[in-house]
Amino acid sequence: MEFIFGVVVLLLDIWAIVNIFSSSTTTLSKVLWTIGIIVLPIVGFIAWFLFGPKSGSRAIA
Repeated sequence: MEFIFGVVVLLLDIWAIVNIFSSSTTTLSKVLWTIGIIVLPIVGFIAWFLFGPKSGSRAIA
C-alpha cells in the first residue's frame, strides 16, 4: 500500500513541476517552488496547488 501511495505522490509532484515550468512566472519563483516540492513532496505539492503560480489550464474562470 505504501508503494502505491509513493507512486501517486511522485506522479503528482512531477505533474506539479511540469506545470510550474510551463507557467509565466519568474525563473526565481519557478526554482523556489520546484525546490519546495522536491524537499517536501506532500506539503510542497499542497502548498503549490493552493498558492502557486496558475497556468492557463488551471485557472478558474
